[in-house]
Amino acid sequence: MRRITGKAKDETLIELQNATDSQTTDENNGNGVSLSELAILPGHTETDKLQTSRDTVFFRDGVRRIDFVLSYVDDKDGEKKQERRKEFEANLEKAGLELETEDKSESKDQKTYFLKIHAPWDVLATYAEVLKIKVPFKESDIPHGQDAPLEWLSHPLRLPEHIMRPQPDYFTYPFDKKKTDFFLISDKDTFFPPSTRSRIVFYILARCPYYNEGRKDREKTGIKRLLSNGTYAAAFPLHDCRYWKRARNAECESERYNLYKNWARFLCFYKEQPLNLIRKYYGEKIGIYFAWLGFYTEMLFFAALMGVICFAYGLLSYDDNVSSKEICDANIGGSIIMCPLCDKKCPFWKLNSTCLSSWQSHLFDNEGTVFFAIFMGIWVTLFLEFWKRRQARLEYEWDLVDFEEEQLQLQIRPEFEIQCTNRRLNKITQEMEPYLPVTSKCARFCLSAATVIFWISLIVACIIGVIAYRLAVYAAFASIIKDPMRKIQLVGRFITPQLATSVTASCINFVIIMILNFFYERVAIWITDMEIPKTHLEYENKLTVKMFLFQFVNYYSSCFYVAFFKGKFVGHPGAYTYMFGNWSTLRNEECDPGGCLIELTTQLVIVMTGKQMCGNIQEALLPVMRNWWSGRKGRHHPENHYSRWEQDHVLQNFSQLGLFYEYLEMVVQFGFITLFVASFPLAPLLALFNNILEIRVDAWKFTTQFRRPVASKARNIGAWLEILNAVAVLSVVTNAFIMAFTSDMIPRLVYLYAYSKGSNMRGYVNNSLSVYNISHIPLRSMPEEHDYWFDNSTTTCRYRDYRYPPGHEREYTHTMHFWHILAAKMAFIIIMEHVVFMVKFFVAWLIPDVPSDVKARIKRERYLVQEHLHNYEVERLKMQLSASFVTEPRSETSSSME
Repeated sequence: MRRITGKAKDETLIELQNATDSQTTDENNGNGVSLSELAILPGHTETDKLQTSRDTVFFRDGVRRIDFVLSYVDDKDGEKKQERRKEFEANLEKAGLELETEDKSESKDQKTYFLKIHAPWDVLATYAEVLKIKVPFKESDIPHGQDAPLEWLSHPLRLPEHIMRPQPDYFTYPFDKKKTDFFLISDKDTFFPPSTRSRIVFYILARCPYYNEGRKDREKTGIKRLLSNGTYAAAFPLHDCRYWKRARNAECESERYNLYKNWARFLCFYKEQPLNLIRKYYGEKIGIYFAWLGFYTEMLFFAALMGVICFAYGLLSYDDNVSSKEICDANIGGSIIMCPLCDKKCPFWKLNSTCLSSWQSHLFDNEGTVFFAIFMGIWVTLFLEFWKRRQARLEYEWDLVDFEEEQLQLQIRPEFEIQCTNRRLNKITQEMEPYLPVTSKCARFCLSAATVIFWISLIVACIIGVIAYRLAVYAAFASIIKDPMRKIQLVGRFITPQLATSVTASCINFVIIMILNFFYERVAIWITDMEIPKTHLEYENKLTVKMFLFQFVNYYSSCFYVAFFKGKFVGHPGAYTYMFGNWSTLRNEECDPGGCLIELTTQLVIVMTGKQMCGNIQEALLPVMRNWWSGRKGRHHPENHYSRWEQDHVLQNFSQLGLFYEYLEMVVQFGFITLFVASFPLAPLLALFNNILEIRVDAWKFTTQFRRPVASKARNIGAWLEILNAVAVLSVVTNAFIMAFTSDMIPRLVYLYAYSKGSNMRGYVNNSLSVYNISHIPLRSMPEEHDYWFDNSTTTCRYRDYRYPPGHEREYTHTMHFWHILAAKMAFIIIMEHVVFMVKFFVAWLIPDVPSDVKARIKRERYLVQEHLHNYEVERLKMQLSASFVTEPRSETSSSME
């Protein structure tokens, strides 16, 4: 086959003029003008004729479609790379691919070569059979679901029918090259869609060697290795048009433009997503991600609504909060002197100084919070069960029902084939296949596990460091904010030492989280590559487990500390507990008299919103800055000067792990709104707003900032579903413990129903505080200076606990009230967990994973496929018999005449 370069203009011009089926659409009036006619129009030079076809997805002949593009530049190591390219491209031609080169003189930068690749019908048919690609053989006669009675209410949310269903429904069957007449092949050039064509070409590129036939250097194989060593600069399939304008050529589908217009613009945030068009253009794997993200966002609406109702209840019951009124009362809270919260630097303080924080705590720590925690335990089950049903429907509609994960064995990673030099006989296929010895596999696994453990230990060490910071600076904040000689009393009224410490520690912790994330992402990819997983599915699953385990500890450990450790191991005046033993000066933190829930809320808000803001900035602004820096000028250059492959070349490459990071971001967010939602009912609302933006930002990135990714199949969201299930189960436990041990709800209920007089909360604050004799405080814990309002007549101070007062025969030991509260907490945990788990399992049992109508359609389709295939084989056999019957009499007649 003859390859064409950009310098052969005269020869190419003749080909263009002789191509009868090549047409160009005029941008202004849309009239079709053939290139041969354009050649005789006045005012058009030969260069103009060539430039009119530069924004195209076809070869220069206007017939063969460009299925893939490779780019490269000449550099100092040019001879060695040129030899690799020569061998690689020669082997591509031997594989049946057709190539066409654009010389660097034709590119805008005058230094980049572009190699355009076309797969002819024979190549597509051969590899479609190898990859078992399903293709249509009969139009579906199964009707779509009928409209619901109030379907008209959702019309404003719907997109046009041709966008939602870009192609008719067909019955499909794995392609068989020997049965081409069985399938609906009207035009071989358009039978396989562009996404399938690029997938087949990439399969060939990933396995094509770049060495001579006489040499057997298996490492010199695949486009990925050529990209890594700089032989080629990029490899990508083309977008079908510019995103802001339809393609001039009527043969181009302009699906990118439709996606941008109806999906990627933020003004479409209230519209449904064109999932079928996404799947058709980008493949099932990306389509299933956006389907899951859209469904997750829809379900968040109900959780956000219930969270707003719970928060509104806290606002409306503001005036009924007797405990906060007592704390703020000058005669009650103002007369209660509290023991110092740290050694030396912290003074004695009055209870009413925490007035504002007690009101803030009530917004999130009220009776409605218990109901909301139970609701979220049920919501997460409904979300997962309904998603399974939605996923089953998509599997049917996208022809993934019979797609088994075993088919991914056909997609063995080229890295595995190259690095595993050992071969053994496959007992099933009876063919020799590469394998990794058990000893090597165990050694790699041990090294990987040790690396993960080291990094998790590093996170724990950083958390301990942050805790030490909290303990060390608390005293400084206490001495600054409460010092009457300093002129910051206005700030001190609103910012308590606890709040200042919590906010600054949370910010520091968030910075540490982002730094550790940056390094661990690269470490996780390195150790996963070192393990040499066999298939792409196995690679993604291993990386998923490593990354989520790290992210779980990294993002949630600080919240776990505040929720379950802070204020739980404090001791009491005279017998305080210290972080590193009694020899250290870092005394364990105490909770505010209103409880630690407000600090958990602060921690959750800072880490969750900080991560979402950083993620959105990184996703939305950085691509724009990169494209600006790289000199992208797509809108400012006419298409006749700026070719389609050059426009796509300056875009960002969508890596194989690009979708992995999108899932990871959403699953971490899912953990925030489920594991600790009892402390912040507005978390689902923040997640809802973020996800509405996330969908459109991701859509915008895919359509405008990224090169078109190679389409790939996926039946479901993979290992992420198991992670979501694990988080859902854990969330029931964490929320039960938060309500029992972090919230002040259980002590209040015990006091209300067992100890109060008159069935009200009056006297609760005084009841929840124990008394300690100031003279018994050790010298190391005594404040250096007394406050101006403190006088020697005060002999006792109060602290948050349930212990006997001084002078009692069991002084400073826990009272029976303490054990009643502990028993109530344990009972609440057991009851809440059992109730929620029973409801979860009942709902999971009640809702089938596959809808009944989908089951019926699957069975009917299988029946029709078998029937149609049977009729085809019978007709084929009849034709063969009739042909043989006609041939035999003729042979007999000719023999008799002789």
